[in-house]
Amino acid sequence: MTEIKLTSDELKLISLFSSVTSATARDCIVDEKMDRVIFVVNKGQMGLAIGKGGVTIKQLQSVVGRKVELVEFSDSPAEFIRNMLGGDIVSDVRMSERMDGSQQAIVTVDPRKKGAVVGREGRNAEKARLLAKRYFNITNVLITSPEQQLTNRVNMDG
Repeated sequence: MTEIKLTSDELKLISLFSSVTSATARDCIVDEKMDRVIFVVNKGQMGLAIGKGGVTIKQLQSVVGRKVELVEFSDSPAEFIRNMLGGDIVSDVRMSERMDGSQQAIVTVDPRKKGAVVGREGRNAEKARLLAKRYFNITNVLITSPEQQLTNRVNMDG
């Protein structure tokens, strides 16, 4: 795992997060491109961070003044990626080594849910790439569906 350096703004946001939610954030990323703040929350603290009916997260968003997204941390790269992309709609996450020796995560999803996993303007896919690289030095997150994998295999063989 690589060492993560936080800016003073990110440290202030983590402190604000703790005071508003009573949950512990282990990381904070200010994503200017997507106009959001992503907090990585310690395992088991998502409910606390969101609050009953989402009241805590809404309160945090109004204080921060931009969209807040939460991800539950895991020591397992596959589980961490599953947490980022919605564990209930991801069927499988496999790690593989690419030709250049870098790590890649291959995420399999139901083709009908692929749009939800990727997110509007690719924001969820972008978040997964950002955090997978930051925590596990995974250089690529490939979101695919079973049909695509089958097609890809046929194309490679034929």
